[in-house]
Amino acid sequence: MNDSPADTDFLAGAMLLIDKPKEWTSFDVVNKIRYAINIKKVGHAGTLDPLATGLLIICTGKFTKKLTELQGMDKEYEVIFKLGATTASYDAEQPEENLCDATHITREQVAAAMTTFLGEIDQVPPVFSAIKVNGKRAYKSARQGQEVELKSRRVSILAFELLEDDSLEANTFSARIHCTKGTYIRSLVHDLGQALGVGAYIRELRRTAIGEQRIEAAMLLSDFLAALPPRPERAKKNS
Repeated sequence: MNDSPADTDFLAGAMLLIDKPKEWTSFDVVNKIRYAINIKKVGHAGTLDPLATGLLIICTGKFTKKLTELQGMDKEYEVIFKLGATTASYDAEQPEENLCDATHITREQVAAAMTTFLGEIDQVPPVFSAIKVNGKRAYKSARQGQEVELKSRRVSILAFELLEDDSLEANTFSARIHCTKGTYIRSLVHDLGQALGVGAYIRELRRTAIGEQRIEAAMLLSDFLAALPPRPERAKKNS
């Protein structure tokens, strides 16, 4: 979006790059923008978990036709994960379990294990996901203590590499991931922990790119909303 939000014709179509806040669902962001610009045709190109932050592409008006193409693009993420424990959700939403000593695992061992996930892999999504099983979201069944069986899917991991971060505590690592659509980063980190024999879960997850669109060009949701004219004026413009 080259124009400022106040000058944008959202009905004619706009692609918005939004930095999703933590603890918001992707649908929360869509609904907030839909209300603020007062048009119905608003959608996003790729769901982010509520605890994740980062790039969310929002299309409005006639640009919603681009969503299928955008959803098919590669994604990039930065993740902070902890070894020596797992959680039912594979991230920090659920409490730690299966705690064990992971102090013997070296950075070199982690990096070597990451290479085994490069290329095409079969991946089982986390049970705490929005995938529908028998017409019901898997995470709803999981939160009710019901057993959920999800089928594996074929995805490609194009890059999985450690990043330098001296601020991290022991047994905690930072990594960059470049992958194809449909990849669950929570499952990738969980499977890495299993390969290392100590378990792992995500502490923080941030999407940094979708195709050629990067997080550096995104607006905070609060800044986007603040730049809009009052809703009655927007309604008049879009009528």
